[in-house]
Amino acid sequence: MKSSRKNVIIIGAAGRDFHNFNTCYRDRQDFNVLAFTAAQIPDIDGRRYPAELAGPLYPEGIPIHSQSDLPSLIHDLDVDLCAFSYSDISYDEVMNVGSIVNAAGADFLLIGPRQSMIASSKPVIAVGAVRTGCGKSQTSRRIIELLMGMGLKVVAVRHPMPYGNLIAQKVQRFATIDDLHEHQCTIEEMEEYEPHVVRGNAIYAGVDYEAILREAEKEADVIIWDGGNNDFSFYKPDLMITVTDPHRVGHELSYYPGETTLRLADIVVINKIDTSGPEQMHQLRKNILKVNPGARVVDAASPISVDYPERIRGKRVLVVEDGPTLTHGQMKMGAGTVAAHKFGAVECVDARPFAVGKIRDTFNTYPEIGPLLPAMGYGEQQIRDLEATIRATDCDAVIIGTPIDLTRVISINQPVVKVGYELQEIGQPDLCGLLCEFLKSKKLITGDCGCP
Repeated sequence: MKSSRKNVIIIGAAGRDFHNFNTCYRDRQDFNVLAFTAAQIPDIDGRRYPAELAGPLYPEGIPIHSQSDLPSLIHDLDVDLCAFSYSDISYDEVMNVGSIVNAAGADFLLIGPRQSMIASSKPVIAVGAVRTGCGKSQTSRRIIELLMGMGLKVVAVRHPMPYGNLIAQKVQRFATIDDLHEHQCTIEEMEEYEPHVVRGNAIYAGVDYEAILREAEKEADVIIWDGGNNDFSFYKPDLMITVTDPHRVGHELSYYPGETTLRLADIVVINKIDTSGPEQMHQLRKNILKVNPGARVVDAASPISVDYPERIRGKRVLVVEDGPTLTHGQMKMGAGTVAAHKFGAVECVDARPFAVGKIRDTFNTYPEIGPLLPAMGYGEQQIRDLEATIRATDCDAVIIGTPIDLTRVISINQPVVKVGYELQEIGQPDLCGLLCEFLKSKKLITGDCGCP
């Protein structure tokens, strides 16, 4: 006779899936989570969600399988329910997975904010986006700089990227560059953590986001949720800020859960307006107004700077961009590409003929990337293959469009140009004024907040 507990599979990508388990299923006697599945990120299946994190109902932990095994898992494990738990995926793809689940006989579920958000004792400002690569990282940095300038203690909590030892990654705190080495961070993790620590604020991440929140609250006046992909916050926000991208206008209404994040927003940032056309901007404004007419809209750009412009002008350059932005983010350009064009490169060298190992695999998986080189580094072998690919590429210089000092991680023989970019609001309203309104409502500041 079948148990009265409902058998569950959580469909994920090493992030939202673990959080949904922790908040919605871990202590529930009426559900039995039999497996996770993994997608998007290489080499994260074949692990187990450990018993130390899974709780007393799961003394042997929970296996993590490839999403390609989903139909057979539903059949073999007699699964009742599959909870979809990852982000930055088109509506067509979401419902394709839903159809696979339904055809195999199980229910298909999208878990919402009410069940999965955790309340904080401190004010939470959440920063999300409608797609990967919109500019939420520089938006988070801008907000943190403004808050620190007002004398507040700010702690950021980043959307999870637990690709290694899950027990060791339960609660992670990063405050120095040395912390990145101690926690054996991937390139993708460093891209998110390093810009925070070099500015002097701590950032937390990991697996158990209630435990993380309770630690962050001990040292913060304000918590910043620094979102990943286009996911909504794990914490209940007091102020929700969502970043949009006119280069991919329409995606804000056709990717999950980006539209949810847009609809939840108190403030919508339209980034990259300096490199977008009037038709794109007009349509994006219409789409925002359609689904969230009450949101305050901030216009912004992310102007770039480079340290050695003379290494670009008239040269053949290899452009290295943020990995997730090019892969599941589907962007055809990034800050490195803009820098190559702005500072007069004669050619952006195609990286594909020089790709080796796991970097070649990435190009095979995401053929739409084109000639750009994604800074993939989810594991040691992939990092070494990235290094070998750059070394083999016939170019005059390498433009690094990622937010980290890549030369700290790999050896690059060619001359290197590092691109920087920060959020810059244009006109009114701006983030400083809107943050002042919010902070006064929370009685965290009084009087003049010092906006320029």
